[in-house]
Amino acid sequence: QVQLVESGGGLVQTGGSLRLSCAISGRIFSPNIMGWYRQAPGKQRELVATITSSGSTNYQDSVKGRFIVSRDNVKNTVYLQMNSLKPEDTAVYYCSVRDGSGRQWGQGTQVTVSS
Repeated sequence: QVQLVESGGGLVQTGGSLRLSCAISGRIFSPNIMGWYRQAPGKQRELVATITSSGSTNYQDSVKGRFIVSRDNVKNTVYLQMNSLKPEDTAVYYCSVRDGSGRQWGQGTQVTVSS
């Protein structure tokens, strides 16, 4: 069974940085796409950034130039480096992996950016 465990969330001031990590255990198939999504109170879950097995990345427009997604295929871990954080980045951040067997989600980690 695939399990995803996020870490690295917390409280940060506007303009600060955080690095999220997501450790994935269990068997996942290649090719696959790892990524980060977020959900703010009262809003739908939205894509933040994804990265494929080959390293191709995709970002939501609002985070381009500020966030960087990366992965370690040996450790089966995906990262999200978040810089120049804004109050509107406040949300629960979820990591996800999608392969031929479907999509799995982590439990989420809270990121709060104070103004």
